[in-house]
Amino acid sequence: MSEDQYRVLILEDDRDTAEFLRIALERYGKMSADSVDSVDEAVEALRRQRYDVLVSDIQLPGRSGLDLLPEARAIDPAMRVMIVTAYPTVDHAISALRESADDFLVKPVVTEELVSRATRLAQQARALRSATRQRVLAVGAHPDDVEIGVGATLAAHAAAGDQIVTLVLSGGAVGGETSARRSEAAAAAAVVGARLVHLDFPDTRLDPAAGMITAIEDVVRDVSPTRIYTHGIHDRHQDHRAVHEAVQIAARAVPGLWCFQIPSSTVEFAPNRFVDVDGFVDTKLEMLAAFASQSHREYMQPDVVRATARYWSRFSPARDAEPLETVRASETLAHPDAVHAAPAVDGQGADSGHGVGGGR
Repeated sequence: MSEDQYRVLILEDDRDTAEFLRIALERYGKMSADSVDSVDEAVEALRRQRYDVLVSDIQLPGRSGLDLLPEARAIDPAMRVMIVTAYPTVDHAISALRESADDFLVKPVVTEELVSRATRLAQQARALRSATRQRVLAVGAHPDDVEIGVGATLAAHAAAGDQIVTLVLSGGAVGGETSARRSEAAAAAAVVGARLVHLDFPDTRLDPAAGMITAIEDVVRDVSPTRIYTHGIHDRHQDHRAVHEAVQIAARAVPGLWCFQIPSSTVEFAPNRFVDVDGFVDTKLEMLAAFASQSHREYMQPDVVRATARYWSRFSPARDAEPLETVRASETLAHPDAVHAAPAVDGQGADSGHGVGGGR
């Protein structure tokens, strides 16, 4: 499948109708189409794969197509939704629109109209993703640090179409043979389509003043990230604390900076942001499996990784979560040219002191 090819998920329990929709979209729309026949299967598919358009029936066994829409929007806000139904009532149309459907077609469907509308929706989805695409930089002292800390978060970024770069500052010589560890880091990055930048500072002797700040600045200048994930200050390992200090200086102009937890983090680690990684823990395990030289370590074991994600979900509505300490979470609500005089409240201007990601 071409990377530029539009992807469509069809939710339809009638096999003949589902096959007609698939053939029409693939043959005449040149799209890639998958089909499922239940809402639960649709949710699983949406968590595994990014789609540009969801084409859904309303009348389905169990949960209806309209029941799916809020959950589908939560999984992928950019995806466009087309409702196709044999019941062209005003109530259905109003319900679909209220549930955030983007288009409404009545069966029997005309091929040309289906393809035209699906193409338009797919174009809208791609344009929205392009406009909202984030540039993510994850910085670790050693191979596997980033994957342990935010592997599932990076998988979620990848599913959203974000650009990911991982920066590893040492070869990890103390933990194994460096050429093997470099290959492992490259394999792990490839799982989520990340670009790997692997430097060669001395393991266990990382020093912000010994060129590390400049090296990180060079990567920041090249990537121009909108957010960075890195080590926290609450950590027993001197290399991790050094990376935290260096990133704080080198990335001072980056609007979003968060610190992840790894096994050497201390009890002072105090997360105030919990990333919903439902459906992405398996991808994290795939990334960690690339580090075969470290497979003997307890914290690399799948049951430990799953239990950790489940534990942190206690502080989130999610089933699985990864914790982060917020260092900086800046946001721009409007361009200055669009701001007019705000009405005063009790003699004071509007309060703009609360940014995204700062609260528990």
